[in-house]
This record gives sequence, structure tokens and C-alpha cells, in this order.
Amino acid sequence: MENWARMIEQVREKQPLIHNITNQVVMNFTANGLYAMGASPVMAHAKEEVEDMARIANAVVLNIGTLTQDQVDAMILAGKAANQVGIPVVLDPVGVGATPLRTKSAERIIREVKLSIIRGNAGEIASLAGVEAEVRGVDSEGEFHLEQLAEAAFHKWEVPVAITGAQDLVYDGSSGYLISNGHPLLSKVTGTGCLLTSVIASFLAVEGNVLQAAASAISYYGIAAEKAADKTRSPGSFAVRFLDELHDLMAEEVEERSKVTYSQVGEDRK
Repeated sequence: MENWARMIEQVREKQPLIHNITNQVVMNFTANGLYAMGASPVMAHAKEEVEDMARIANAVVLNIGTLTQDQVDAMILAGKAANQVGIPVVLDPVGVGATPLRTKSAERIIREVKLSIIRGNAGEIASLAGVEAEVRGVDSEGEFHLEQLAEAAFHKWEVPVAITGAQDLVYDGSSGYLISNGHPLLSKVTGTGCLLTSVIASFLAVEGNVLQAAASAISYYGIAAEKAADKTRSPGSFAVRFLDELHDLMAEEVEERSKVTYSQVGEDRK
């Protein structure tokens, strides 16, 4: 994990431009979070410019939280443009499974765009994998075996997945990592999952190994949450302190506090 922890230094040094086609609820928090950690956000949604913006970005995030048909079309255009220039594309299938529109839109994006990774909660990934899940609004309910869920999702779409929640798992079809950093207060602030997707994209912009970049990003993010929660127990002040910790957290402390372990996803079936 030592070298992985240094990825945050690379992000701060290179200040990658992250093109976010994201939902209206989280734009401000996502932009502030990316600025706090050292990346550069841009929120461009118009079909007339998304291809041009994607081509000059260092990573693209597609988030269907407040989707419209025009926005989905823009996501396809931006994703394909990013594919043409070889930059990573990350999908956040917010609330997939709650309505047919969300499910069909997410599946269309996966089919038409070459994705580097899909980041979602267990219910969202379950819906994409065809595993029965209850999704209410943009939240999911139920308990899932993370390793089996990751394997099912990869088997269906052949795209690496990051399943986040009380415990996190990243899996690329051959290897996996469990991450145990984080704090429950993250679930009390709107947009923390969406920002995490953009943080993963920022790490992918400086590191070609998808699995290591995602695991490092999730661990860094969780440690920042832990440090913020040490200073407050209220969601409002936590959100502010969390942004501060994203800014202040150094690689050395990521190395010390990281809780990342190898996961034997699928190995018991080989």
C-alpha cells in the first residue's frame, strides 16, 4: 500500500481535469471536494460541447443521479470521445433499479462506452448484475455477499467494479481488494458517494492500474472521513471538516491508517 498512498501526491502535482456529467444535487459538493483534494473539476452537460470537453480532460465521470434523456445522450457522446483519446471513464449508476429509465440508461452506457470502472453501492451493483435488490429512490436496502456480487457483476458486463458502503470492495475480474476505512457519517451527507466516484476518477487520471487506483482512492477518502468524524458528530459540520481533511490528508497518514486487504474473489470457484 506504500506506493498506492503516494497517488494523492501525484493528483496534487498533476491537478488532473475531471469532466463530470453529474446530477444537479451534488455539483457544488463534487466541485469543492475535487478542488480540496487537488484535482480540477469541470461540469459540462450540453451535447454541443461534451465531446470537446471530454477530449481535453484527464478523466470523465458519468453520473445518472438526476438523469434526462438528453443527459444520457450527452454521456454517450462524452464517453465515446474519451475512449477515442484513451482517458478513463467512470460510471456512477445512481439509483439504478429504482425505475426502468435508470436501468435502461445505465445499461445503454455500459454497452456503448468502454468504462474503466463502475462505482456504486451494493444495491446498484446488484441491479446491474441481475441480482434481486430493493432500491428506494437512490438508496438500496438488503444485505449482499460482496465477493459474490462483484463476481456476478463482472461476469455480466466485464467491467471492473467498486462496491462501496460499510465495507468496500474493488474487483477487476482477476483480483480484488477489501477496504475498511470510512465512517457512517458519510451516509448523512448528500453527495458523498458521487464525490467518491470523482475522486476515483482523479486517481485513475494519474495511475493506469485500475484496481490499485480505485483501492487507494477509496482508502484515502475513508481516512479523511474518519479524521473529520474525530472532530464532530453532526452532519453539517462533518461535511465542512471532511472537505478540510481531503485537502490536508498527507500520504504518510494514508500509509499508516489504510485498511486494505486482498480479497479472494472467485478463487474458491476456480
